[in-house]
Amino acid sequence: MGKDTIVIREIEQKDDPKIAKAIRSVLIEMGVPKVGTAYEDLSLDCMTETYNKPKAKYFVLASGSEILGGAGIAPLENYSGNVCELQKMYFMPSIRGKGFGLKMMTRCLDFAKSVGYQHCYLETMPYMDDARKLYKKVGFEFIDKPMGDTGHYSCTVWMLKTL
Repeated sequence: MGKDTIVIREIEQKDDPKIAKAIRSVLIEMGVPKVGTAYEDLSLDCMTETYNKPKAKYFVLASGSEILGGAGIAPLENYSGNVCELQKMYFMPSIRGKGFGLKMMTRCLDFAKSVGYQHCYLETMPYMDDARKLYKKVGFEFIDKPMGDTGHYSCTVWMLKTL
């Protein structure tokens, strides 16, 4: 698998079980609780359907038929402002540290801007140091409390970026 054979593309129905497996695998690897996080989201098993709505899109990192990670943008749940959420951004160990996180973030944030969002919110875990460094690098700033109600009460780090 060469770096040049890996592409970022919109999710397709055939990707649903592969991205669900990849995300759950990374969450287990990272020691993320199975409750109060993306691990228990019903949407993990039907990502194409979940992101098939206005102002939402999910992208996968693919090498042929293999799904190596993904990330999405959707309206922030239970929030009335013009804010989206960066959701379910996870990558398999084999592709971390190769610049794909920045490429994926750029793709997601470009989409968010193109559909008119003013801010992008995200939730993460305090020990996901590399992820937090990337988020800061692209302009996310820490905030004191969660926004909306995503149901991810185990995530205790909240960040926001003006688009």
